[in-house]
Amino acid sequence: MDNIYQHFRPEEKEFIDQVINWREFVEDSYAPKLTDFLDPRQIHIVQSIIGSEQNVKMGVFGGHADCERKRVLLYPEYFSPEKDDYQIVLFELKYPNKFVTITHRQVLGTLMSLGIKREKFGDIFIHQERIQLIIAKELQEYIKLELGQIGKTSVQLIEMPLDEVIHSGEMWHEIQTTVSSLRLDAVLSSVYHISRQKAQTLIQHGLVKVNWRTIEQTAFTCEEGDVISARGFGRSKILVIDGKTKKEKWRIHAGVLK
Repeated sequence: MDNIYQHFRPEEKEFIDQVINWREFVEDSYAPKLTDFLDPRQIHIVQSIIGSEQNVKMGVFGGHADCERKRVLLYPEYFSPEKDDYQIVLFELKYPNKFVTITHRQVLGTLMSLGIKREKFGDIFIHQERIQLIIAKELQEYIKLELGQIGKTSVQLIEMPLDEVIHSGEMWHEIQTTVSSLRLDAVLSSVYHISRQKAQTLIQHGLVKVNWRTIEQTAFTCEEGDVISARGFGRSKILVIDGKTKKEKWRIHAGVLK
């Protein structure tokens, strides 16, 4: 573990320590450890630290393959994980959809107002009038008891089998591009095909988020696993940073939400 922190951002130190503690728990107790829901960047950090560990294996599941937020299961060699081990529950919201529109932001806000931490629920799916949410099983009874309305609209929660999760119809388009540096303004410019100046303006006006956190520094360094959103341009994620070209540019593979 020769200064493992140098490979990550300073603000990620606390999470890295947590991952190391999880790994040590599995090694010492020879039992599995289930995390809360993690975002893609956090999952990348866990993968980097666990890597090709001999004693500790890693599984990831968030409801279905395309989920963004997932629970990670660290486990010893003997253990064979199944879906039930991820302790995930799927709910569908029943509401008068002919008269009311409920947005992703409203669902998210309501869950947070109930005192539920963001890491305790996974993706929220909205497709046409259907709304589903994925919850950590330990909150199943609390959610059923407390979530009776969103805004002024009464809602009813129906538990669904996980294989009935709806797909939101989101399509990720994979691109390969080169950037002069891994600065946020350079990556934004290349991925969204806008000028560097336009990218800088978006960042400075607080319109860009990295991993759901507003970033206003144009020189912020992007890394693998980052999810970037720019208001008016949608979302993208850095899948792979593939080293440098002969001209000293960085090759990156990114997914862009269509």
